Amino acid sequence: MNIKLHTPKSLKAGSGMSSMKQFLLSILATSVSIALTFGTAAIIDHHAKQKSKREIVMMVMYDMYTSLNSIEKADSMIRQSIDVQRQIAEDTTQFNKLRFEMASILLRDGYTETTERIFSSNIETINTVGNVLFTENVAKFYQSRQMYKTEVCDSLYNEVNRDKPLTTVKDALDFQYFFYALMSNDILKDMRHLFALCKQMMEVTDEEIDAYRKEREQMEKDMADDKGVRDSVYNETIQQQKNINELKSKLKLE
Repeated sequence: MNIKLHTPKSLKAGSGMSSMKQFLLSILATSVSIALTFGTAAIIDHHAKQKSKREIVMMVMYDMYTSLNSIEKADSMIRQSIDVQRQIAEDTTQFNKLRFEMASILLRDGYTETTERIFSSNIETINTVGNVLFTENVAKFYQSRQMYKTEVCDSLYNEVNRDKPLTTVKDALDFQYFFYALMSNDILKDMRHLFALCKQMMEVTDEEIDAYRKEREQMEKDMADDKGVRDSVYNETIQQQKNINELKSKLKLE
């Protein structure tokens, strides 16, 4: 016996139920499409923000790293000066020889404030990082760096120029390098602590900083090479014009 299955009238094409079903499917498809579009855009935007955040963090951490290296060198030079003082005290006959060595030990801050200005003056940059405590610690680090520049580097340099401690043995031994050594140690200790906190807070490793350093050094090398090419072209152009001028001077032109 053959049994025929009949499609209910309510679901036949053209019926009201079928149209409603198609309408609902259309809404569902549109909703999924919108969700995928905006969801994908949100994911892309999130990744872009995370990338920007990481780039800013690495830029700041690298600046802190190079600043510490510079200040550690300055701190070492102050201790060298104290060691020279000790050698003079042990054997004053070596004064004339050693004072030239001491004269070469003059502090200079070997860093720029470009990154600090970018980070501190741009609210959008700070918002991108989105970590208030990190921002505060970076600000404290830069304040300490400025203090080291003014209270240690500049102050010591000015005092040496004013008092000229290398004139006599007495002046050389009376000059209070130890005061600057103690101040240097205190500021440097705080800066190292802040640097370590920021590294931990933003989960930045020494390996990442080293890789970033190499990348920056390569960029600077490429820029220097490019400048060398531009300078070469410039000099060649100038020389060509000189040659033309010399040739013109030999010609009788009206």
